[in-house]
Amino acid sequence: MEVMTDGTLKYTGSIRPTDKQPIIVVGFENHRDGYETIQKQAKWFTIAFKALQQTYHFNHFSAMGHSNGGLVLTIFLEDDVAQTKAHADRLMTIASPFNLEESDQNVDTPLFKQLSQHRKHLPKSVTVYSIAGSEGYSGDGIVPFDSVNRGKLIFQGQVKSFTQMTVTGANANHADLPENQQIVGLIRQDLLKMTGFNS
Repeated sequence: MEVMTDGTLKYTGSIRPTDKQPIIVVGFENHRDGYETIQKQAKWFTIAFKALQQTYHFNHFSAMGHSNGGLVLTIFLEDDVAQTKAHADRLMTIASPFNLEESDQNVDTPLFKQLSQHRKHLPKSVTVYSIAGSEGYSGDGIVPFDSVNRGKLIFQGQVKSFTQMTVTGANANHADLPENQQIVGLIRQDLLKMTGFNS
C-alpha cells in the first residue's frame, strides 16, 4: 500500500483469505528525510492504518519499521493508535534514528524532544525491539549509533518490555539491515513469533 501526498491510498497485491498473519507494507509517495516529512508520514500512516482496519477488521497487530519507518511507527503509537482501538502487540525498529543524524550526544533534536515528551502515551502492553547496525563503533554508515541507542530513553519504563540489539558484520550497513540474516531471524522469532524456521 502506498499513501499519496494528498492522503489517497494506492493498493497493490492481495491477501489470501487463509492468511491469519499477513504482512502489509505501507510506503509513502514522499519518502524523503527530515523532521517535517516524518511528521506528515506519521499522519499518512494513520490514514493507511485506519483504512486497513476498516477493510480487514483486525484488533491486534505487530509492526516493523526500518530507519524513518521506526520513527513513523513510534509517533503513531504515541499519538494515534489509541483512537483506532487496536492493540499493538510488538514493535521492531531497525536502525531508526530517534535523534535523527545528530552525532553529538549532548544535543537533542526537536524529534527526540517530541518523542520523549509523548512517551507516556505509548501503549503499556507493547513489546519493543530496537536493532542497531554497526560497521564500527559509531553507527551503520548513515545513522549514528547514539541516535538509535536513544530508543531506550523513549521506550524503557513505558512499555511491557524493551530489548535493544546491535548487529555487526556482513550486511550491517544501514541500507542492507532489513536483509541481514541475523535480523531476518529476529523478525521471524520475535516479531512474527515463528519457531522452527531455517535461516
